[in-house]
Amino acid sequence: MLKNYMPIINIPTSGKSLNEFYIIIISLNFVTKLKGMHKAGFVNIIGNPNVGKSTLMNAFVGEKLSIITSKAQTTRHRILGIVNGEDFQVLFSDTPGIIKPAYELQESMMHFVKSAFEDADVLLYMVEIGEKELKDESFFNKITNSKIPVLLLLNKIDKSNQQQLEEQVQLWQGKVPNAEIVAISALEGFQVKEVFHRIIDLLPESPPFYPKDQLTDKPERFFVNEAIREKILIHYKKEIPYAVEVDTEEFYEEEHIIRIRSVIMVERETQKGIIIGHKGSALKRVGVEARRDLEKFFAKQVHLELYVKVNKNWRSNQNQLKRFGYNR
Repeated sequence: MLKNYMPIINIPTSGKSLNEFYIIIISLNFVTKLKGMHKAGFVNIIGNPNVGKSTLMNAFVGEKLSIITSKAQTTRHRILGIVNGEDFQVLFSDTPGIIKPAYELQESMMHFVKSAFEDADVLLYMVEIGEKELKDESFFNKITNSKIPVLLLLNKIDKSNQQQLEEQVQLWQGKVPNAEIVAISALEGFQVKEVFHRIIDLLPESPPFYPKDQLTDKPERFFVNEAIREKILIHYKKEIPYAVEVDTEEFYEEEHIIRIRSVIMVERETQKGIIIGHKGSALKRVGVEARRDLEKFFAKQVHLELYVKVNKNWRSNQNQLKRFGYNR
């Protein structure tokens, strides 16, 4: 049900001055923290591809755990990001964008999404301005019939106007009556803190699930693979980025440097040539940019070696998918 409106607030809108548009923000009722109580729970983010799930996840965690590009299906795994406070632990889970799977890899990706419904204490259903439906009706039915709290986050409002926002709020109020609707801009950080505080309110009382200094459940090699794959998504077109998997074979951390050897897997010889480029120029660009990001992430010098191998039809091979962590 639509909540009471908060006072009108000015926000920046594309191509407009700060004061040209007003937006009605749905109120969030905060609960006073009870002294001595510790809260913890799983908060899982779902939605169509490219609605801003990974941007929101990184904003919550304060680190770049999920890679972000303009291409669909950027996120392939379910990625856990842990936010700790003195009296809370929030386990955010970024999931692949919901699609109708066409091959085994995509089937495995949708399995990650299904698992997000099973352990969630709070569900974040993320949509963007102009969106009207989820791409899989079965997932949508799970949301509307959910017995746990659902926050429907209407993202990218910095690209909308007042009329569009009101129309979208009414649309989603009718489609998902069990959800609290909150208008946000994950990229601009608008209303992100307010959503975070509302999540804390909704979490169950529980001891922490992980040590308080832990940021994620993924190993270092996972983030190496993702950093390399992000550059491939950015610099290559058509089918190439979707036919690629990265496997880090060596990760040796010394006092002042991390030495990494990673293999880029493709499905065909022609794809291998495209990845490498003329005299290795394309592969070198990927390596240089990935190394810079990894040095920032690990706060240490990185030596990165990249190789390209053909792994024929790996996206449809159950054994290969299991090897790369796409367990079903």
